[in-house]
Amino acid sequence: MANLVSNFAPKVPAYSLWQLAAYALKLGSWGFGGPVALIGYMHRDLVEKRDWFTETDYKEGLAFAQLAPGPLAAQLAMYLGYVHYGILGATLVGVSFVLPSFFMVVALGWAYVRYGGLAWMQAVFYGVGACVIGIIANSAVKLTKKTVGSDWLLWSIFAVVAITTFVTESEKVLLILLAGLVVWLVKAPPKLQGKAPSLAWPLAISMGGTAAVSSSRVLWTILLYFSKAGAFVFGSGLAIVPFLYGGVVKQYHWLNEHQFVDAVAVAMITPGPVVITVGFIGYIVDGLGGAVMAAIGTFLPCYLCTVILAPYFKKHGKRPAIAAFVTGITAAAVGAIGGSVLVLARRSVVDLPTAFVALATLFLCWRVKKIPEPILVLIAAAIGLAIKLKN
Repeated sequence: MANLVSNFAPKVPAYSLWQLAAYALKLGSWGFGGPVALIGYMHRDLVEKRDWFTETDYKEGLAFAQLAPGPLAAQLAMYLGYVHYGILGATLVGVSFVLPSFFMVVALGWAYVRYGGLAWMQAVFYGVGACVIGIIANSAVKLTKKTVGSDWLLWSIFAVVAITTFVTESEKVLLILLAGLVVWLVKAPPKLQGKAPSLAWPLAISMGGTAAVSSSRVLWTILLYFSKAGAFVFGSGLAIVPFLYGGVVKQYHWLNEHQFVDAVAVAMITPGPVVITVGFIGYIVDGLGGAVMAAIGTFLPCYLCTVILAPYFKKHGKRPAIAAFVTGITAAAVGAIGGSVLVLARRSVVDLPTAFVALATLFLCWRVKKIPEPILVLIAAAIGLAIKLKN
């Protein structure tokens, strides 16, 4: 493992670990728009503007994040932390990225339990949800152009995965892995006379899991359930919503359907990873302890995958077969993200005012690039409140 870690990073990074941790803290504090927007911000800020990471580092991180279990944006942040600073980097960056939004949802959970509902939040979400669609649509288009380019095979994969994600409203891990295998066989087919390159390690990543802790106590039940959610749900925060609904509402009856919808609204109007809604759900179930256990259970699998498997990914990722496999995975990941944007749009853009907010946000992000996203979100929240208060 020591040799792998030493091969993982250049000797002299262009930034300090504390600079990267500070960036992760800021992104977790103001990064609205869900995984699509968050990974777009990381590319813009860390690759294009600051040149802390190469395009290759970013693409490898995105492919790894899609293969590994857990939330996409948090996985990518941890991977980038690992690139130059190893386990300490992954740990510090991951914690810095998650903590701000965790504190926010815990505070909202406290208000929800104390005051009995979030009627005002539904009004805010009316505007913010549409604004978020504009933000993530802009990020998705930019990411698609950079990742897919003009390659017909990658565009075919992108289209198939995007349509599948939109129709099923979930991300199909096997389809994403199949995309990697297709590109590998087309672009770097194995030679029959030689030893075929092994793809066992990326398949092992996708089958990762965590050990279960059995206990009758509510906190341990929360930890176990959310560990499963973190270990077997892949990609964006959208993918975890159906999984959580089946367990939280149907299996354990911790929340009713109205409360679950409120929890999703909280995730969408707070910055940071969308999956942080687990903290809100955990707080409703069993207070602060429940929130902590839910967050630990959700993020622990992707953290362990990063510190254990990322060095092997980095070492072998440049082999032609592996590089082709990663290219296919990346195209499929972007397709899944595109499909998720359409799913969210169908739920958030419900009438003329929300359509106007979404289109106006998209236009401003595309043409007037200097307006910070949090400002757009605040304006959209005010519009939502104004419209709902009139009614």
